[in-house]
Amino acid sequence: MHETELVLATGNPGKREQFEALLAGLHVRLHGLDDSVPECDEPFGTFVENALAKARHASRHTGKPALADDSGLCVRALDGAPGVRSARFAPPAPGVTALPRAEQDARNNELLLKRLQGEGERRAHFVCVLVALRDADDPEPLVAHGWLHGHIAAHPAGDGGFGYDPLFVLPQQGLTLAQIEPDLRNRISHRARAAGQMAQLLQAFWGVAPTAQHQSI
Repeated sequence: MHETELVLATGNPGKREQFEALLAGLHVRLHGLDDSVPECDEPFGTFVENALAKARHASRHTGKPALADDSGLCVRALDGAPGVRSARFAPPAPGVTALPRAEQDARNNELLLKRLQGEGERRAHFVCVLVALRDADDPEPLVAHGWLHGHIAAHPAGDGGFGYDPLFVLPQQGLTLAQIEPDLRNRISHRARAAGQMAQLLQAFWGVAPTAQHQSI
């Protein structure tokens, strides 16, 4: 069976493995970006525009169809912040250009709690936008969305996941994302929901075939 090759717009092997698992029901082969591809700017104010920019950038530099995501946390009381700035919500100290991920996550969480101090409205949601392109100038990109709704805790809890997971409470479970089992976290995540929608779009519009175990009976 023919496999559709896609370049995933990231050099992070962990993210590539995650999306390989999420798209395991399709005959798709994902490739990551190597060091020869420069980092893509993400100057836009929406997830869709940033994901589209990353997909076009990856396709233009590799000459292959591309898949890109842009994700973040949106907090209602903060008018949608941190939003597209979720990964770098807390600015580094003067003279520091970048921090190790764990340190940046801790600073982001600390700033989020500070901004919400005394705030009664703590509803929030994660969002993921996925964009797939046949080539860099594709006029008909496939765009998928996934959301996960919850609220922000007063204190972090749990040691699983990353980013804002220790602060993001799932109402049905009454636990943070960092407290639940990894398998459940991966099944219900905003990325999983966007990937499920993208899988349907790839089949419907690009003719990507499902693997044997996922074909309809």
